[in-house]
Amino acid sequence: MAKHMVIPDTQRKPGVPLGTLSTAVRYAAAKKPDTIIMIGDFADMESLNQYDSGKKSFEGRRYKKDIECSHDAMSMLMEPIRKEQKRLKDNKEKQWNPRLVLTLGNHEDRISRAVEAEPKLEGVLSINDLQYEKFGWEVLPYLKPVVIDGIAYCHYFTSGVMGRPVTSASALLTKRHMSAIMGHVQGRQIAFATRADGKQMTAMFVGGFYQHQEEYLKPQGNAIQWHGLWMFHEVNDGSFDEMPVSLSFLMCKYK
Repeated sequence: MAKHMVIPDTQRKPGVPLGTLSTAVRYAAAKKPDTIIMIGDFADMESLNQYDSGKKSFEGRRYKKDIECSHDAMSMLMEPIRKEQKRLKDNKEKQWNPRLVLTLGNHEDRISRAVEAEPKLEGVLSINDLQYEKFGWEVLPYLKPVVIDGIAYCHYFTSGVMGRPVTSASALLTKRHMSAIMGHVQGRQIAFATRADGKQMTAMFVGGFYQHQEEYLKPQGNAIQWHGLWMFHEVNDGSFDEMPVSLSFLMCKYK
């Protein structure tokens, strides 16, 4: 049976702590999942946030800074994995080469939307600037699900013809009729059901993975967030046992 690790939205941007990222992959190096899924919004791309344009808080944001921050964060994320792989090779131990899957989120899609709004930016701005593939990730287009061992993963799943995100884990289960995992929503939710053949189906909103608070969420919105990652054990045809690993635990363990 397979083991998956899911890293929720990290929303890396200039000025926020990067140390949380190393805790995730140091934990991964210790537990050695078969697949690591980054659920999207790894990069925040705040310079392209159209909702903040014209506000005082928008001053000083630059596309180049966002891209450089993403590169620095991804380098920090991958370093413990590479170190562990080298250690295993040097000691002639069983190799660990997890599948790395990243589903693009709406924050990364800000790049594509900016080009769509200003065609003159075509060839100047690109998703490829983030260089996720260069770091070893399989990159799924925004809102394109990927099914791994019977579990569907996507930054978020839509409901209805308008393409809005589903509003609850139970609705996600009803809409997709299979185990499905999404990010985008900073709180965590879980819903369960059982197929006719006895296999368990699980739908989840996996929360976020960052220390900072988002101004747009306001105090009440920030209060309901959950920060951490998830380990899925005994993954088999969509059935699995989920284990939350809180960010506070990781920060204490790897401080």
